[in-house]
Formats: sequence, structure tokens, C-alpha cells
Amino acid sequence: MPEPVAVSVVALDPVLEAGTLSALRLCAELTATASPTAGAFDNPEDRPRVVVLTVDRFGHDELELLRATRDTPARPAIVLVAGELAPADALHALAAGARALLLRREADPARLAEAALAAARGDCTLPPELFDQVLGRSATEHHRHRGRPGQVPGLSDRERAVLRMVAEGHETSEIATELAYSQRTVTTVLHDITQRFRLRNRAHAVAYALRAGML
Repeated sequence: MPEPVAVSVVALDPVLEAGTLSALRLCAELTATASPTAGAFDNPEDRPRVVVLTVDRFGHDELELLRATRDTPARPAIVLVAGELAPADALHALAAGARALLLRREADPARLAEAALAAARGDCTLPPELFDQVLGRSATEHHRHRGRPGQVPGLSDRERAVLRMVAEGHETSEIATELAYSQRTVTTVLHDITQRFRLRNRAHAVAYALRAGML
């Protein structure tokens, strides 16, 4: 049986921290601990694979906390759980390195654990409601800026299909089955996107594509 995935919870509110810890500890595939500050990750033995950042609202301070947590030596995958999350804030969070976004009202123990495990595997999770809002915003921005000099080339139909399914929270195996590709092909497509646009990971690729109006 594989080792449980180490998950740390970062929250500015102790009540949110306690609730998130309780939910995560219901999953046998996870080992959840509290980490009040990003500096707690400096010891290699304490470095988690995933950090769940739980906030009431997502503003400048929360964005800086996300960046600081992501930039620690652990380089953990970030799951952001927010009470409210505007489309623009969602894009900022993804670009800053968040690999999963959840609205707190939807973050029951099962969905929270699923998002943490998916993040540990390198997959991206985005609620359908939030995805639709972000997609609508990016389409508006795309039409507003279309035709300007220096516009970045778009994605192929295959790349767009794969990236859209990543944004919807599907794993590599699910994408391969749905699109009738091999898992290796899906991985190669995502690797090509991140390399071509110099992106950090799948979540960053989703944020970049949405912001550029390519999805």
C-alpha cells in the first residue's frame, strides 16, 4: 500500500484551519498536519507534497501567502479553498502556482481529499461554476484585445481539448479515455504547451490559456 500523501494546512483563521484538518484526516490516503507559517517547511523532513490554503476571501495578502508557500524549498502543490473567489482572483491564483481551486461551500471532506490527491499527482481541479465564470471573462478579454500587435499564437484543437479537460479537473487517464488518446499522448501535449509558452505546470497552463482567450 502506498505511503499517505503528506498535506499541510495553512489558514489565517484558526477555525478554518481546524475544520480543514478535520476534513482531510477522514481520508486514509492523506496525512494532514497544521503549518501556521510557510517557514515551517524549511526542514526537509517536514516538507509536505500538498498545502491546502484556506481563506475567507482572496486578496493581495492571500495571494502573497500563496506565492510564499509555493516558493518554499518544498515546492508543494497548492490547493486553494476560498469562501469567495472572483474570476480575476482565480486567474491570479492559478498563475501564482495553485493547482486546485475550491469554493468553501463545495469543499466537503470527499471533494477536498480528491483535490489534494489530484494536486499531488500533478492534476488541476477547478469547479465547473468557477470555470464557466473564468472562461466567460477570458472570452471577453480575448475579443477586447483581438488583433493587437504581438498577440500570442493560439492552441491547436487537440491542445485546446486536452487543456479544457485539465481545467475541468480530469486526470490524465480520464482525458485519454474521453479523447481516445494514449496517456502518453496526453502527457506529451501538456508538456509541449508548458514548454512552448514557458509555463510552470498544468495549472499555470490553464490560467495562461484562459487569460489569453485561447480556451
